[in-house]
Amino acid sequence: MIGGVLVILALLVIRYQTSRAPLPKVIILPDGPTATACTQGADGCAVVTADTEILTFDRGATGRRRQTLQIDPN
Repeated sequence: MIGGVLVILALLVIRYQTSRAPLPKVIILPDGPTATACTQGADGCAVVTADTEILTFDRGATGRRRQTLQIDPN
C-alpha cells in the first residue's frame, strides 16, 4: 500500500514538472524601465523594474499591462 502511494506521488511530480504554464509571447515594457525580476501567478505575471515599480501583465495571448505599482524605496 505504501508503494502504491509512492508511485502515485512520483507520477504527480513527474507530470507537474513537464507541464508549462501559458505565458504571453511578448511582454512590452514602456520606454525607459529596465526589468530586474519577473514572476508569474495564476492569472498574470509581474515585472519588477530598476525604477522601483512593479508592472503587472495578463497571462493571456495579449499580454496587456494591467497595473503599475510604485514601490517605496525606503
